Amino acid sequence: MHKETLNFQTETKELLNLMIHSIYTHKEIFLRELISNASDALDKLKFKALTDPKILEDNNEFKIEIFVDKEKNTITIKDNGIGMTHEDVISNIGTIAKSGSRAFTEAMKEAKNNKDDLSIIGQFGVGFYSAFMIADKITLNTKSSDSDKGVRWVSTGEGSFTIEEINKADRGTEIILHLRSEENKEDSNEEYLEEYKIKELIKKYSDYVRYPILLEVTKSNVDEETNEKIETIEQEKINSQVPLWKKSKTEITKEEYSEFYQGKFHDWMDPLKTIHFKVEGNLDYTALLYIPSKTPMDFYSKEFEKGLQLYSKNIFIMEKCKELIPDHFRFIKGLVDSPDLSLNISREILQQNRQLGIIAKNLEKKIQKELEKMLKTDRDGYIKFWNEFGVNIKGGIYEDFGRHKDTLKNLLIFNTTKDENMTTLMEYKERMPEDQKHIYYVSGDNIKSLEKMPQLEGIKAKGWEVLYFTDKIDEFAIKSLGSFEDITFKSIHEANEELSSDDDKKMLDEVAKDNSDLFTKIKEALGDKISKVRPTTRLKSSAVCLVSGTDGISFEMEKLMSEMPGENPMGAIKAERILEINSDHELFKALVKVNETNPENLNKYAEVLYSQALLIEGFQLEDPMEFANNMTDLLIKASKN
Repeated sequence: MHKETLNFQTETKELLNLMIHSIYTHKEIFLRELISNASDALDKLKFKALTDPKILEDNNEFKIEIFVDKEKNTITIKDNGIGMTHEDVISNIGTIAKSGSRAFTEAMKEAKNNKDDLSIIGQFGVGFYSAFMIADKITLNTKSSDSDKGVRWVSTGEGSFTIEEINKADRGTEIILHLRSEENKEDSNEEYLEEYKIKELIKKYSDYVRYPILLEVTKSNVDEETNEKIETIEQEKINSQVPLWKKSKTEITKEEYSEFYQGKFHDWMDPLKTIHFKVEGNLDYTALLYIPSKTPMDFYSKEFEKGLQLYSKNIFIMEKCKELIPDHFRFIKGLVDSPDLSLNISREILQQNRQLGIIAKNLEKKIQKELEKMLKTDRDGYIKFWNEFGVNIKGGIYEDFGRHKDTLKNLLIFNTTKDENMTTLMEYKERMPEDQKHIYYVSGDNIKSLEKMPQLEGIKAKGWEVLYFTDKIDEFAIKSLGSFEDITFKSIHEANEELSSDDDKKMLDEVAKDNSDLFTKIKEALGDKISKVRPTTRLKSSAVCLVSGTDGISFEMEKLMSEMPGENPMGAIKAERILEINSDHELFKALVKVNETNPENLNKYAEVLYSQALLIEGFQLEDPMEFANNMTDLLIKASKN
């Protein structure tokens, strides 16, 4: 095959330029990424060998080799893994489409503009491309286990690369980094040519790679006969090679757990929580699980895949075993290693293996237990977790036909009108006064706006507590839950007869009777927009509010359905709207007077009142111009009186 010169994608060009010229704070990350890639190539080869053992006949000693050449100013990372074909190189090296390049590029621009020193390399998994931080030229020689010929890829990272067919004897990949010479000594790459530095980086980032990492080093010895100093070149294994998860928990420091997490799962932050345990019995396995400190960048994208890494008898099986983690715990990262999983079956059968189902159930129970413990003993840490991943727990309440709601309800935590700290449902229940029959909640976009809701006035006056629901998923979760400890949930937006005492109800009946003409005219003016107009005692300082019926959907659900894309038949469903007016408010007295003296203006007052109530609830006005004109007309008439 002749040599071809091809161009990078536009995004890749921009990314490489930013990486080379902007982000230098953590250049050392390049070695971790390249070693991880080499380890992955060996994992893939071992997996392939399960069904094709012949590929290991000539070369079955798995290893990763590193060579440093000070004279040539190069570092070489070599593996005898699965290798790549010409098509593989074009797909995996010639493009960065699978690495989230657009978001990564934007983040790097922001870091550059803000002069931010935070490392964002590992977070986005750029892998191979991180080598351009120290190299002005990269040569990649590779040969697939399925090919007779090798492939050479060369690029300076300036917009193009060359690719050609070569003769290569051994299977695997060799990456040669031609280090960039820097005029500024502080930015110099010379230290990466020193043995001590390479050893330091391997121990720091790749000590637990399961394959031997061999570094070519210079050994000094003294000849016993001549007493002369003799230098020899030898290969030295640098990494410990013992998987972290196979060690006893008492032997592992918090720093080691974090370093392993960052290197293995490409995060630049420490995990929020580590869960490490071993199970022995009818089914043996070890699990090392992590809760990230921050939501992954692609967590809510279609590209995100849940799942744990799966190992059996120290043999890599698969990268993302989805069956091990339920959707509501999909934020969990980690791995499971079990010697009891058969390797003489195909991947498809393995995914349906009964043993996997047993492990998955046990993992779910363990994660649930650890989160409950965290909620009781480390409330601040749990709130950090909740702010990042609480929406997944709420989703688990109603997903899968509510199968998990009885356990997940104990993990729910909300802001509230009474307690400055977030509260669980059990804590809310224990604070309920005897005369309170429901768990009350209010839904909206944020706490600041919810605090001003007029419907809160009456409930607060009674000393009752209200939960703040600020996630769109909250009401779906609560509707699925139905009740907690036999106590039903009730929105303060709903018609709420129990807020009124017998005396209140008697007074309201009298107000409605004495002003029936006024309420009838307001209802006629608004037509089908509302189902009822009535006085209320739930309001104290506010003049008017909207409440929904007790049987239909809520206002928040109506808003959510209307936002759904496409032709959504549910979007046409409206919540029942009841207009409630505070009969003790000066505005009500003004309405009575208008009805007596200027009844022709009552229609405009009704429209203004209704629009005001809609705005308070966060609804869009159907005709903002009509509202503005009505307000203008009423203000002009008021000024003339």
